[in-house]
Parts: sequence; structure tokens; C-alpha cells
Amino acid sequence: MTATTPDLRPTQRRIVLTLSLAQLCSGIGNGAALAIGSLMAVELTGSDAYAGAVTTALSVAASLAALPLAGLAMRRGRRTALMSGLGLAAVGAVAMILAPVLGSFAVLLLGGALLGVGNAANLQSRFAATDLATPAHRGRDLSIVVWAITIGAVAGPNLIRPGAALGEFLGLPEMSGPFLFSLAGMLIGVVVLAVGLRPDPLLTARAVGGVSGGASRPSLVDGLRTAARSWPATLGIVTLVAAHVVMVAVMSMTPVQLRELDHAAGAQHSSADTLAVIGFVISLHIAGMYALSPVMGWLTDRFGRLRTMLLAQVLLAAAVLCAGVGADSRTWVTVGLVLLGLGWSAATVSASTFVAESVPPERAVLVQGVSDAVMGAAGAVGAATAGMVLAVGGYLGVNLVGAVTVAVVAVLIVATMTRTRTRPLA
Repeated sequence: MTATTPDLRPTQRRIVLTLSLAQLCSGIGNGAALAIGSLMAVELTGSDAYAGAVTTALSVAASLAALPLAGLAMRRGRRTALMSGLGLAAVGAVAMILAPVLGSFAVLLLGGALLGVGNAANLQSRFAATDLATPAHRGRDLSIVVWAITIGAVAGPNLIRPGAALGEFLGLPEMSGPFLFSLAGMLIGVVVLAVGLRPDPLLTARAVGGVSGGASRPSLVDGLRTAARSWPATLGIVTLVAAHVVMVAVMSMTPVQLRELDHAAGAQHSSADTLAVIGFVISLHIAGMYALSPVMGWLTDRFGRLRTMLLAQVLLAAAVLCAGVGADSRTWVTVGLVLLGLGWSAATVSASTFVAESVPPERAVLVQGVSDAVMGAAGAVGAATAGMVLAVGGYLGVNLVGAVTVAVVAVLIVATMTRTRTRPLA
């Protein structure tokens, strides 16, 4: 620190703590949607082809919300943008509660979409952790915020059975009950951000660095052009998108596969018991996504962004192999889902760090918003396509498509590493 540069380390620690607490609370909401959204869609429509509809709605909304949230952050700061996203997600939780009551597939999709806006806010929280971070600790700080969602996200699916009981007590359908916890988590997250995210990290970083806010109405085309000028930014976005689409496709079809395995075995379970099993498996997957994020951050800072991005492809390849080849075994499907989460974690932490530092500071928020928008769009395509692939090629087919995607990205990363071996971040 110089005499004219303020020591922002205490501020950064407080910001990371606040973002982490908000992630913890809001994670409950998305955990429940991921675990039983596909089952709700099948129940309301009567067709497995719609199994990915809720995840598609969530992903589409996350994609569409990413740039508006980035623009709001540019104008008003991270605090306002993140609070707005979680506030809309709370409304989405209400819609998810009402969908089974009304028997409405449209209300279900609306709820999934609004929860997707909250998911977009959660994704942007990881970039908020880098606004005041030092380069040596950028991966670490980003990963801590990603890790913080672990407790809420793992608790979400495991609250399905207690939520079903609570819903029944209140006269609601079984599948409505878990979203009562989702609603509470989103609202608490809003309060945490309102109280704790002061000073705003983005506005503070601009003030200290003398950086302008950039375009207040971000354009997808403008952001893509900015990213295209930097191969590291382009590769980072490709890695993020590919990992996300594989994760969403396989994960969103897993509850349907687990239910089919239960039926094929002739198990005499109640619907609540089946939901509890599905919730447990999905919670292990989500634990894989978030629990080891600090480890992924350490690997990113210690061994480099590209090496950790390549490790992610290895984990994702192992995941689709276990889940696809072992599709008839609940144990192997569970192992595959855990590895899928770990691969997504490694890709998200390392590639997000790569993207955050690969463009000029005044363009960083724009490119971050674009990367999240493209991630959401790809996730929506993955979820929608996965439902059709499941109907035609089964769960194995879904995993085979994922394997091809992973292989392509691995080739790009290896080729880049070969050309940039002397670069300190490679």
C-alpha cells in the first residue's frame, strides 16, 4: 500500500463475508427447484419430454437477466443489482408454491423463470468478489463466495421431505411445501445484502482506480466483440458455457432416471420417500458443485487458470462415463453426479477468474454479464435438448452428448496451453 492508496483488505473481507452469507441463504431456493422441478413438470404435463422444462425456464431467465443485472450494477452498483435479482426470485418461489395448487404448468414455468433471475444474481456475486480482490487472491476470493452456497444448496434438496410435511400440514400439495423454505431463504438473502454490502465493491473499485462505468445499457453484441478480441476471455467463456450445459443436461434428467430405477426395482415407496432419495442424490451433486470451491480457487491461484480448466474436463469426462455407463445403478449415477459437480466447480472457478482478468477493467462487468448470459442460454438449450434426447436415447444418450462436448473443450485448452507455456497464468 502507498500513502495515497487506501488499505481495502478489511473492506474486501467484509464484502466476501456478506456475499457468502447471501449465497448461503439463497442457495436453498435453487436447490429445491433443481431437485423436483423436473418431476413437477412431468406430473403437470404427463410427459417425460417436458422433464427439462423448469430447468430450461430457469436457464433462459438467467440468460436474459444477466445483461440487465450487469447494466443495473454499472449504474447503481452490485448491491442494488443483487438485491433486485433475489427479490424477483422470492416472487418465483411463491409461484412454485402455487403451481401444484392451481395445477398450472404456466405458473410453474413462471416460477422457474423468476428463480432463474435469482440464479443470475448468484452467478454475478462471484464476480462481485473480484472487484476489490488482489490478483494473487482473486481465485481464492471468488471461490469462497461460490463455496458459501454449499450449505443452502445442499440443505435445499434435503428439506424436500420436511417441506412436503409442512405443506401437507398447511393444506398444500407435497411438492409445494419445499418452496416455503425457498421463499424464506431468498428474503433473508435480500436483507443480508441490504445491510452488509456497504460500501458497494464495484463503485468503490471504480473510485479507487479512476475507472469509468462503461456503457450503462450493455449490449450482447458489444460484449461478445470485446471478448472476441481476447482469446483468453473467449476460451474462458467457452469453458464456462460447456461445463454448464453438460452439468444442466445431465443433472436435470437425473431425477427422472432415479424415479424410473425406483419403479423398475418394484420398490414400494411413497412419493415422499422417492422425493427424499432424489433430494439426497441431488444434494450430493450440489455439494460437489460448491463444497470444494476453495480447493479449486487454490488450484487456480497456485497452478494456473488453464491447468485447472483442463482438470475440470477430466472430472466432467469421468462424470458422464460413470453416470452413462452405470445408468442402471443408483450408486454409479450418484458417483457420476458428484463428479459432475466437481467438474463444474473447477471449470466455474478457474474460467471465471480467467475471464475477469482477461479484459480491460472498464469492460470487465460487460464481459462478465455476457459470459453469464451465454451460460444461461446454453443451459436452457441443454435442458430442453436433454429432455428430447432422454425420450429418444435414454439417460445414456444424454451422457454421450456431454462426453463429446467435454472432449472438444479439452482439445481447445490443450492447444492453448501448448502456445502459452511461458505465460504466468497458464
